[in-house]
Amino acid sequence: MKAFTFGLTFVRHGETEFNKEGLLQGQTIDCPLSEVGLQQAEAAGRYLKDVKFSNLFVSDMLRARQTAETIVKHNSSCAGLQLVCDPLLKEKSFGIAEGKRLQDAKDMARAAGQSWAVFTPPQGETQEQVKQRVKEFWLKMVHQVGRQQWASGGEDERSSAPRVEGEEAHDLPAHALVVSHGAYLCMIMRFLVDDLHCPVPEGCSRARMFSLSPNAGVSRFVLTLAKEDNAFKVSQIRCLFVNRGDHVKTEQDGSSFKIAETR
Repeated sequence: MKAFTFGLTFVRHGETEFNKEGLLQGQTIDCPLSEVGLQQAEAAGRYLKDVKFSNLFVSDMLRARQTAETIVKHNSSCAGLQLVCDPLLKEKSFGIAEGKRLQDAKDMARAAGQSWAVFTPPQGETQEQVKQRVKEFWLKMVHQVGRQQWASGGEDERSSAPRVEGEEAHDLPAHALVVSHGAYLCMIMRFLVDDLHCPVPEGCSRARMFSLSPNAGVSRFVLTLAKEDNAFKVSQIRCLFVNRGDHVKTEQDGSSFKIAETR
């Protein structure tokens, strides 16, 4: 067979004090997780403890690395795997708006006659620049996972017919974990839907698909890779769920954490 199917799980980092205070972090402010953020990362780790990951990718920023390291320590399948820190997974740069209140940045956008969704603060990254980083990471990840599976004999009949039940993916030859940031993950979702033509799950609107993930929120996809000469291409893609945060509970009262709107 010249194709195999693998799982892909995205996780947003846990809360930081800047998230809590409604301040933009972007790239220049490299905060650690808050106490609540550490609890959220632990909750994500418990939720993902039985997923058999084969590849681990994480932004090189501290809040994402702490989240990924916490998830990995709960998962026995990660023993011996390399946690690949990739600057392509950094949060979007918000330029001079970093360190400011989110509302201040929205006011800057309004003064420029633009919506916050498309506004680029001075010295910040444009949407197209972030999308280019997404594309570069995607090609790198697909090539690494594909090459790894072919080297291990992953192109047999079983790998072309995995068992996917409801929102869980079982018996897959590979499953990649990607830990990144809010605005960056929003762009990944747009790339998967608009460029790779991933169908929006039944009962999920495009607005929900492209909305900001809660801190330590989880999204999952199943992809089929086809090998053409020495390159790997996605031939099929399916979203199992997006921006799930039910697993993130407070230790004290079991209530869900509030979504932090800042990145």
